[in-house]
Amino acid sequence: MSKTRKLAYVALLGALSFVLMLVDFPIIPGADFLKVELSILPILVGLTLFGLKEAYVILVLRTLLKLVLNNQGISTLIGLPMNVLALGVFILFFSLIWKKEKTRLQFVLAGLLGTLSLTGVMLLLNYFYAIPLYATFANFDIEKLIGIGRYMIGMVLPFNLIQGLIFTLSFALLYLSLKPLLLKYSYEK
Repeated sequence: MSKTRKLAYVALLGALSFVLMLVDFPIIPGADFLKVELSILPILVGLTLFGLKEAYVILVLRTLLKLVLNNQGISTLIGLPMNVLALGVFILFFSLIWKKEKTRLQFVLAGLLGTLSLTGVMLLLNYFYAIPLYATFANFDIEKLIGIGRYMIGMVLPFNLIQGLIFTLSFALLYLSLKPLLLKYSYEK
């Protein structure tokens, strides 16, 4: 595959990932601000076709498009860096565990470890980064509303575990449906 064609695919996957960011849905009752979006799917397709570096380029491209074309103010400026770090960790586990040996067991292991690491990253980022910033800049003090412990255990933890499961199952279905095409166009260095 030529570098130009590869670059075109990366750009296309980045744009598709951005479009998928626009479609989101809540999954935790009472926490409508915690929403799942499936922009990770084109990134994981990019990982499958090319590699980790290109998957991260797709993630960055998607993020830049979000900042420029769909910036929603303080929630984007606080939430987007968290999203990038959490997805970056999730993608890393698929690269390290599943990309090298594409078995069902490796896929399940990558999904499980990716979900647990995504959840751990989001717990830490919420506690040390998001909660203080939202309280300071958005007048949304979760500690005063419901308490940090209830928020972290009752909302952030289950949301991210479910989100990781949704990512894993969605990618499994997508990969199975696109497997012949992905194998045909896979770019190994």
